[in-house]
Amino acid sequence: MAGLARHLLAEYYGCIPSILDDQGALERILVGAADAARTTVVRVELHKFAPQGVSGVVILAESHIAIHTWPEHGFASVELYVCGLECEPEAGDAYLREHLEPTHVETRLLTRGCLEKARAYPPRVEPAAGVS
Repeated sequence: MAGLARHLLAEYYGCIPSILDDQGALERILVGAADAARTTVVRVELHKFAPQGVSGVVILAESHIAIHTWPEHGFASVELYVCGLECEPEAGDAYLREHLEPTHVETRLLTRGCLEKARAYPPRVEPAAGVS
């Protein structure tokens, strides 16, 4: 069955703490991952925490990439959610692995939404204005 989207969840262990705590470096890495995944960046929003850690999201025309880091544990949690058959979340994951340099990675790739079910259960018709 064909999916409407793919959702790659990744856990990166054993990363270099200084990379996980560098907001500018993470922005460049996430934008590079978006490019590798063949997606279009709309906006990037990252937040640096004190004393350490960064959370953020890259809004894509095709959905998003999100990250949360724990530099003190060398850990990053990432999700790449993409819509469109031309997108390659696995390539984005490979780019992230290359630049975050984890020693251990766990990923799950989920198919989100079933095209056949979406066709079997079409959108409901909006009620006419003034009808309740």
